[in-house]
Amino acid sequence: MKKHLSTILFICTFLLNPGSASAEKLTLMLDWFPNIDHLPIYVAREKGLFAEKGLELTIVTPSETADGLKLAASGNVDMAVSYEPQTIIAAAAGVKVKVVGRLVAHPLTTLLFLKNKGIRSPKDLEGKKIGYTVPGLMDIMLKAFMSINGVENYEAVNVGFTIVPALVSGSVDAVMGPFKTYETVTMAHQNIEAGYFELEKWGIPDYEELIFVTGVKTLGQKEEEIKGFIQAVEEAISFMHQQPQEALQIYLNALPEADVRVESDAFKLTLPFYAGPGGSDAAAWQDFADFSLQHGLIEKSVQAADLIHNW
Repeated sequence: MKKHLSTILFICTFLLNPGSASAEKLTLMLDWFPNIDHLPIYVAREKGLFAEKGLELTIVTPSETADGLKLAASGNVDMAVSYEPQTIIAAAAGVKVKVVGRLVAHPLTTLLFLKNKGIRSPKDLEGKKIGYTVPGLMDIMLKAFMSINGVENYEAVNVGFTIVPALVSGSVDAVMGPFKTYETVTMAHQNIEAGYFELEKWGIPDYEELIFVTGVKTLGQKEEEIKGFIQAVEEAISFMHQQPQEALQIYLNALPEADVRVESDAFKLTLPFYAGPGGSDAAAWQDFADFSLQHGLIEKSVQAADLIHNW
């Protein structure tokens, strides 16, 4: 269905604007399956904001949750939706990436569990089996969270996309990585009551949840195109705040397979967290990088200002 819809949209765009045949092509890999966090991207595409910048955007869903940043760094995709902590961890490991824009400005990530399991504080997770979603990120965040909160004995398990089934089946007692604005909603629509710890309230500093990254070489080759992409997304976010219901409907029309009730409820919760115009704050990034070094998320220091591309 998605492929057919994309084809129809491209044909319509071409008929309305023959010049689009010469548009510059960009490929963006998401961090997850398409969901309400990505609404501004779809709004920008469907409203023709990318086309106005002379761009033709292809959106790709990762097969593994950690794929995007690696493929952007290697140039196999032009850009990826990633996370501030993941980017800092990758930079410390020598991966060459640049942060070019923001999508969600503050943490949404939680340590999620079933509310009826009697978990009241992180110490209640002692001896438990804990899932995580993004290898190389959420397992490391879990380690830091547990250390900060004095939990010494637990087993970490990669659950990937299968968050709710893993919790309901009892194969894990909690999961690091779900969003308080999305998985809690999907659970509520299944009559499952969620409990969760917000990371920033349990020792993890504030950070930018979702960002756009690209490889250093790609940025050198496609700087103007990437700048146009970021400008179009910022315009879409501005439109979304002015016309939230219209923006939501555009997104739902673009993804007809989406669960309308879940996505609509998740949108209401996510709306305050979308990033405003302007780039990332290098000083705030440095604070998180220093925290990461102090608590073992990374093994060597990172100069955050070197990661952030200033337009």
